[in-house]
Amino acid sequence: MYETLTYTGGVHKHEEITELIEDLGGFVLQENLSQMDLVITLAVPIEDVDKVQEKAKELLGTVKIAPMAGTEIAIVSPTLARQHLPHSACDISEYLRRYGAKDNMIGLSRGAGKGISRISQDEKKLIEEHDLAVFALGSFRECILDKTHLFEDLEIPVVVTGAPDIDVEDIPGASAYVGGLGRIPSRLKRGEHIRALRSLAETVEGILDDRRKEITEDPPIVPSILVKTEIENQIHAVKDVYSPAPVVSQLDGVRVKLNYDEYKDEIGKVKVDEYILEDVSEIRRSLMYDYILVKLLPESSIL
Repeated sequence: MYETLTYTGGVHKHEEITELIEDLGGFVLQENLSQMDLVITLAVPIEDVDKVQEKAKELLGTVKIAPMAGTEIAIVSPTLARQHLPHSACDISEYLRRYGAKDNMIGLSRGAGKGISRISQDEKKLIEEHDLAVFALGSFRECILDKTHLFEDLEIPVVVTGAPDIDVEDIPGASAYVGGLGRIPSRLKRGEHIRALRSLAETVEGILDDRRKEITEDPPIVPSILVKTEIENQIHAVKDVYSPAPVVSQLDGVRVKLNYDEYKDEIGKVKVDEYILEDVSEIRRSLMYDYILVKLLPESSIL
């Protein structure tokens, strides 16, 4: 059993923390370097968390639990127009990253106005490539209730945000609703906004925990964290990807930021334990820049 953590510290001697993670049999999920600051999202056996904390203290860094690490979340806005972006949706995205989530901003092409808002099949499929979707909607009750068609038939959990207080039972297709986050033309810095963001994080964390419990009833043949590590070790082209997260871990798979047509066969031949990846997963083209999406098969599929 692994615990996911976020290490924050300087670049000086940072190799000592990564070497410790490897020695403990853990994994580096994501590593971001900004000037002299380093943020590492990692997973280590629960019994070894104290060793990571001791090393972090020695390096003058900090360690905290990252409950959303190993997940990919879609932050969906009705449009890319200024009335929807960048303030509330971007602040939601930034806040969830603090808890270890890898999130992607998605703006719908025809979401302006409650009377004409639409979502295409490709947009639905793109959103469903994620573990969970957060729909950042508006400030009026009628506007939110008239836009439930944007998400009511999605196959992944959906959390809806808006300004008014609404019972989630009145929102078809929503797993949860968090109020206090409407269309705000400034950064979310006030106390009530921070409390709403904290409530959103707790709600998302709870839904993801429930999803993890469902997966453990019929888990993947190989864990996604191990698949991520083996792809990074065996596919040399991954090292040439400029993205800070060339391989993104999901609850039931990974997203590889390489071209599908060029690398799908090579990805399929990756060896994970005694398995070949193409034998224990479905490898398909992602609607995000023709990346490679690997969805792992459950143990029941080989019975």
